[in-house]
Amino acid sequence: MMGLGSMIGTGVFVSIGIAAGVAGAAVIPAIALAGLVATCNALSSAQLAASHAVSGGTYEYGYRYLNPTLGFTAGWMFLCAKSASAATAALGFAGYLLRLIGGNLDAMPFVAAGAAVLLMLLVLGGMQRSSRVNIAIVSVTLLALGSFVLIGAPGALADGTENLTPFLQSGKEGAASAFLYATALMFVAFTGYARIATLGEEVRDPRRTIPLAIIVTLILAAVIYIAVAAVAIASIGAGQFANAPGAQVTPLELAAHAMEAPLLARLVALGAITAMLGVLLNLILGLSRVALAMGRRGDIPPIFGRVTESGKAPAAAVIAAGILVAGLASLGNVETTWAFSAFTVLIYYAITNLAALRLPDSQRLYPRWVPVAGLSACLFLAFWVPLTVWLAGSGLILAGIFWKWLAPRLWRLASRP
Repeated sequence: MMGLGSMIGTGVFVSIGIAAGVAGAAVIPAIALAGLVATCNALSSAQLAASHAVSGGTYEYGYRYLNPTLGFTAGWMFLCAKSASAATAALGFAGYLLRLIGGNLDAMPFVAAGAAVLLMLLVLGGMQRSSRVNIAIVSVTLLALGSFVLIGAPGALADGTENLTPFLQSGKEGAASAFLYATALMFVAFTGYARIATLGEEVRDPRRTIPLAIIVTLILAAVIYIAVAAVAIASIGAGQFANAPGAQVTPLELAAHAMEAPLLARLVALGAITAMLGVLLNLILGLSRVALAMGRRGDIPPIFGRVTESGKAPAAAVIAAGILVAGLASLGNVETTWAFSAFTVLIYYAITNLAALRLPDSQRLYPRWVPVAGLSACLFLAFWVPLTVWLAGSGLILAGIFWKWLAPRLWRLASRP
């Protein structure tokens, strides 16, 4: 439930609209391909977690199995990727909330930034996402999505065939590039499997239980994504996702209205609101904890490596995460934030697979082809995001490496009497 809850959020309520606007109905096979890539990455993460069970994920694995530069780059990419994902979740929350109350989507950046700041304050007070809250959010979300598919399926089957053609939409660079870009966008939707991959010390027989749990969860998520995408596109047409006002932010609400089901539209909006608030809370928590680990090692200013006297939260890290997410959300462009998240998270998982290749044979749970396939797919897909996003992401990698070289010298200067 926890792994599925981490994946059923922004990915289904927002990214399907973005990816369908890019590749049309071909987003459906793009979801399946993204799920296969995610499976390889998840299995690599699982065997790393089993051999080196520490907080920090690939940031720690990179340091242990690769080198400090790649370890730092993984942590840096995690901060960039999850900040962009959190900004997208905040924008999605704002869009669905404004649709629900009949507000103007022009206010979306302000509402999104406000939501990020509010959750930042709650995390500073020690708020965590409990298992009961997680179950409640997942239940509401699955109810909304199940209702959407059940109510929309008959009409989609009867009248929606023409909306699925042309199946492969040609983007600015051609149909193939549009499909691969959509795959990269949908890959981000599956990255919630990380919670399952880190359970190596909490379950019996992790060599069998963890890969089975990962594969089952990814299959369930893919089935939900594909069913929702097929019904939505058959109801509204892929062209509407690219052209209708607000379609990239609230595609399922728009599709529910196209089905002439206003009550369903409200239920979908409610499910999206709860899901994306949960995603936003989880991401702010995750960002602050990775920043805490990096601050303690001296990879970022040490102030981020301190916790409050009560021990409830790393205050500086939480504040920085909240401000960063609010700033990105204020840009108001969900495709830009989600595409940037796609590029940076693909680099992050490329390093994960590279670290998995360095595992000793005695600690390896799965064949070498698993991380090889994951590494190759991540690097390949990373080249299909828009050039501006690719350049910005590459520039941030170089800036981070420069900072990694500069930081120790700054700390030595600061410590001199």
